[in-house]
Amino acid sequence: MRQPFIAGNWKMYKTMAEAESFAQLFRSYKRKEGVKVAICAPFTDLPVLKRAFSYSGIMTGAQNVHFEDRGAYTGEVSLPMLKELGVECCVVGHSERRAYFGETDETVNKKLLKLLSGSQITPILCVGERLEEREAGRQTEVVAAQIEKDFAGMTEDQAVRTVIAYEPIWAIGTGKTATPDQAEEMCAFIRKKIGELFGQETADQIIIQYGGSVKPANVKEIMAQPDIDGALVGGASLDPEKFLEIVNF
Repeated sequence: MRQPFIAGNWKMYKTMAEAESFAQLFRSYKRKEGVKVAICAPFTDLPVLKRAFSYSGIMTGAQNVHFEDRGAYTGEVSLPMLKELGVECCVVGHSERRAYFGETDETVNKKLLKLLSGSQITPILCVGERLEEREAGRQTEVVAAQIEKDFAGMTEDQAVRTVIAYEPIWAIGTGKTATPDQAEEMCAFIRKKIGELFGQETADQIIIQYGGSVKPANVKEIMAQPDIDGALVGGASLDPEKFLEIVNF
């Protein structure tokens, strides 16, 4: 039985003071039992959230990690730094990182292998197609290629520890959402692809989230789909009450 997993992705929002205020309020709310919850926040917010969420069951996540432990990589953050902070999960390969900062499937693969071989931090791998790729009917081809390259060199044990977030790029921050049928179709395809690469047992266990303008109004229908195990939530995760509604789907 796969446990539902709802993660917020704050992107480049919230100062430390704002993060503290959010965390104190959010942890006071009554949450649905049996749902894993995480906030993936800017690096400066991580120590604040770790303290504020202590003993609450709410996980703290990073939004990026470098594939080297140290070196002349100005502006980057390494796995040993994240481990010392005690983060539990880390977003890898978000479409904004790929589009704006030159991340490729090859660098994403290195980051995944670094997390999986050097820590117990759960990677949240983002995959998804652009609007022109979907309109050309190439969405499964594009996502299959991402999965093959991003999971290269992994063992079955490493693959099953990886959370996959299907985020159609055309639905991120646009207000557009894939229909539940579209989201389910792609998440089912991803599960099938994982089965081809790592076997049916791994495919049955791996957690697949949907991301892309998830909000209280649509989360229940999204979460009702058989191959969707959770959500990676952007803008709605910045508001504690809206995020609670999503967590309590």
